[in-house]
Amino acid sequence: MKQEEMAPTELAKMTVVYSIPGVEAVTVRRDVPYRETESASLGFDVYYPPGAAPDDRRPAVLIVYGYSDAGVPNPFGRSFKELGMTVSWARLIAASGMVAILYSNREPVEDVQSVLDHVRDHAASLGIDETRLGLWAGSGNVPLALWLMMQKERRDVKCAVLCYGFMLDVPGGSAVADMQKTYRFANPAAGKSVDDVRDDLPMLIVRAGRDQFPGINDTIDSFVSCALRRNLPVRVINHADAPHAPDLFHDSDATREIIREILRFMRFHLSGPAEAGHYNDPAGAGHYNGSSE
Repeated sequence: MKQEEMAPTELAKMTVVYSIPGVEAVTVRRDVPYRETESASLGFDVYYPPGAAPDDRRPAVLIVYGYSDAGVPNPFGRSFKELGMTVSWARLIAASGMVAILYSNREPVEDVQSVLDHVRDHAASLGIDETRLGLWAGSGNVPLALWLMMQKERRDVKCAVLCYGFMLDVPGGSAVADMQKTYRFANPAAGKSVDDVRDDLPMLIVRAGRDQFPGINDTIDSFVSCALRRNLPVRVINHADAPHAPDLFHDSDATREIIREILRFMRFHLSGPAEAGHYNDPAGAGHYNGSSE
């Protein structure tokens, strides 16, 4: 079934088309409160590697959310941190030796900063090394991650993975702005350029060559070209035959190898080269293409 034909409640169940041993042994600390609002208490879930000791201080990856949870339960039937896609990514990250963080929100720009500040201020009790944080974002969540990558004071953020996402509008273009009006994701980087991105932040950009969203690859291509001219530490993977969200919709060896590379990239930049080659993936490991109930 094509993406555009799927009911939101079915899309919400989809999980990443790859798995590794240990994903089911990941432990989860749920609903850690990080912010009180007039209407709700906001919290995040922390996914720990199997066997993580209470006094461990692990690097962590924040899965960035550029939409408001205030609207998500209506079409999807569950919040962002309960979606099959985000849960399966969090389990992959944790089973690879890092901590993963999924959070609820109301105001995407304010709340992502509050999550990062809370992690910094309570890192010891969370079992997190606050000096080694990474970002993962896909699709309409990428503009918010890009904005975080422009915050020069956030030296705790050490790397970022941006998957099949809307980047920055090209001069004279409006693809990101148009999609923001349609899908209502946060775009605090509007009006910014690649020149505003930190020059010391390694990033991995994954491009879906057959992405069906108009203009999305134009924004990626323009961003990469400008980043290379600035000599930024950027890596690009072009999944030539894949549609949007290949980690969900392109069940292939090529997709699984890209997911492995994403995990290696995060391990390398958050844990160092000695750890990067030894994450929990014996024999290239198995895969699944299932659903999260």
